[in-house]
Amino acid sequence: MEKVRIFVEQMISLTGIHGPAVPILRHLLLVLVTVILAWLFYTICRKLVPLIQKLTNKTAVKWDKVLFNEDVLISACKIVPAIIVWKFLPLVFYQFPSVRVILTRLTAIYIVIMTTRTAVVFIDSFNRLDIVNRRSSTRQYLKSFCGVLKIFMVFIAFVVTIAILLNKSPMALLAGLGATSAVLMLVFKDTIEGLVSGIRLTSNDMLHVGDWITVPNTIVNGIVKEMSLSTVKVQNFDNTIVTVSPQSLINGSFQNWIGMQQSPGRRVQRVVYFDFRSVKFLDQNKKETNMGRFRREMETYLNNRDDVNSEMMVMVRELEATQCGVPVEFYFFLKMKEWKLYEEHLSDILEYVYSIAGEYGLTIYQQYPEQ
Repeated sequence: MEKVRIFVEQMISLTGIHGPAVPILRHLLLVLVTVILAWLFYTICRKLVPLIQKLTNKTAVKWDKVLFNEDVLISACKIVPAIIVWKFLPLVFYQFPSVRVILTRLTAIYIVIMTTRTAVVFIDSFNRLDIVNRRSSTRQYLKSFCGVLKIFMVFIAFVVTIAILLNKSPMALLAGLGATSAVLMLVFKDTIEGLVSGIRLTSNDMLHVGDWITVPNTIVNGIVKEMSLSTVKVQNFDNTIVTVSPQSLINGSFQNWIGMQQSPGRRVQRVVYFDFRSVKFLDQNKKETNMGRFRREMETYLNNRDDVNSEMMVMVRELEATQCGVPVEFYFFLKMKEWKLYEEHLSDILEYVYSIAGEYGLTIYQQYPEQ
């Protein structure tokens, strides 16, 4: 700093200017030198960004390309000129202490904000790392941890900014936060509850991005697209986006279809009602009814279909009789788990059951509307 001041003094002496104009000229030259140096250092940093990216592209690992991406480097470059200005302010405005104090505090606040922004961008880069499967609990933990870390960084930046404005020590302000802890707990209530609920969801392997979930008594019925500290974003099958809080999932109940998606078959459990009067013996010995033969041959039919997983349970059974007739339940698993294909193959099977029942002398019960 002293060398800069001496250089400016020498420049003024070379011009031959004397008298009251010297302080004004000295001040203007110092401002100009500060601006030039700040611009010069910023330009150098921006020139280094492509060089750093070239170096990271040559390495075998992938994490350096993600963590030191262009957004992080450019955001860091914006801090450098502010540091240069902050260092030169005591020299530039040594004759104007009030202006120096104000500009020093504003510059310090800018440095804090930009440093926090750089840290947040850097933390966000961790979510781009393909170190684990996007559905794994590790990735969910990482995302939750990054969210908490960003909140912590913003909170510290807020405290430091207030300390700069009040010209107080940040540690003194942090020590005094004990009296306002209740207020902070109230302000961050949803965030804290969301964090705890998110950790419970992931630690118990209850929910991941990509799962199909349904929530009773709500319109939630679709694929989880994003999980954060405060919301779970679900894209319904009608392409609408629904957000639900992690607390509501933990405190209530929801159905996760990932088990079905990963299993070798999707369950079918349908009941068809038959008229009591159509159930008859097939021979005079009264050893077999048409209902019994129908059930056994329907099981054989299901086991022989290519779209039915015969290695899982296939069962056609009678349930307890009702006023609507004899209920026969068809219980089996289709290999097609995708919704449209599942419904198409299920419809084919049920239509065959409806049409073949008459050949066994069975009548499907139906209630006619009153005239």
